[in-house]
Amino acid sequence: MIMITNIQQRIKSKTQLVSWQSIMADAVTRVDELLSILQLPPEPRANQNSGFSLRVPRGFVSRMQLNEPNDPLLLQVLPLERENQNTAGYVFDPVGDLKVMPEPGLLHKYQGRALLVTTGACAIHCRYCFRRHFPYSEANTGKGNWEQSLAYIKKNPGITEIILSGGDPLALSDQRLATIIKSLTALSQIQRIRLHTRLPVVIPERVTPTLLQLLSNLPQAVMVVHINHPNELDESVYTAMHELRKAGVTLFNQAVLLRGINDNENTLIELSEKLFRNGILPYYLHLLDPVQGAQHFAVDPSRVQILQTHLMEHLPGYLVPKLVREIAGEASKTPITNSIYP
Repeated sequence: MIMITNIQQRIKSKTQLVSWQSIMADAVTRVDELLSILQLPPEPRANQNSGFSLRVPRGFVSRMQLNEPNDPLLLQVLPLERENQNTAGYVFDPVGDLKVMPEPGLLHKYQGRALLVTTGACAIHCRYCFRRHFPYSEANTGKGNWEQSLAYIKKNPGITEIILSGGDPLALSDQRLATIIKSLTALSQIQRIRLHTRLPVVIPERVTPTLLQLLSNLPQAVMVVHINHPNELDESVYTAMHELRKAGVTLFNQAVLLRGINDNENTLIELSEKLFRNGILPYYLHLLDPVQGAQHFAVDPSRVQILQTHLMEHLPGYLVPKLVREIAGEASKTPITNSIYP
């Protein structure tokens, strides 16, 4: 049994004595409040009544620059009127989730692994989210659908890895998460549990001693975090990642290439270097999934080629994330090379 350091004592922040649930509940949800905190005037481009609401934890807001309307963290969360524009080729289900869902909330897209949509809740609403239109109320593995999902997995012994996703699986309580993991690890076929999450980044306090103990007891625990810009990393995130590594969790990062946010050579190089210094391996750099409402984040193909070449020339191979796109119906992520893109 490994010793778990109390992360509540290690993270130095104003909210260190407050539960992660309270921090999540206290997220900024009004555009006017967000702009006021950042000492910005009213934003005429902002969508004050978006169907995909604003949600951003205050700790994440504290990493944004004051008086900077183009701050790369702000642009990831600020609802804009242009999201209401209909653009050809941008759809509600850009990666074909609904076509590979044999049971509500269970996605069986690739051989050897299946994904469980455990919740629709997120700590932060990223404007480019490919599941921003996903029907979470009907398509999730809640109590009413859980046994169906387990039965499907049992009938498919080739499934050896389960991905917990959402929403964000770490928006669930430690108790609920433990129940899910216990049910899955009881299946002899399951070799790995993988969690895709943004919570340890936007609310590092989510990495509780109970969570660490739960993950440390897994034979193989993999966590894919989602960090797009080096400014998202601060001491509290470093501490959380250190605790996860001590618990035996293998850490990867996936980022999305976003116009005006990280489509810059130096930004991407700094991100890879910072990640690796803190025990996180750069894993994927995704091209934007063409979800309706996010078209303004797309990076021009010629720019993508320049960025890819620059990263390969200036970073060792293990720090160059795989540039990929997800195409509905394909058997895997599609690698992007200068010879085939666009």
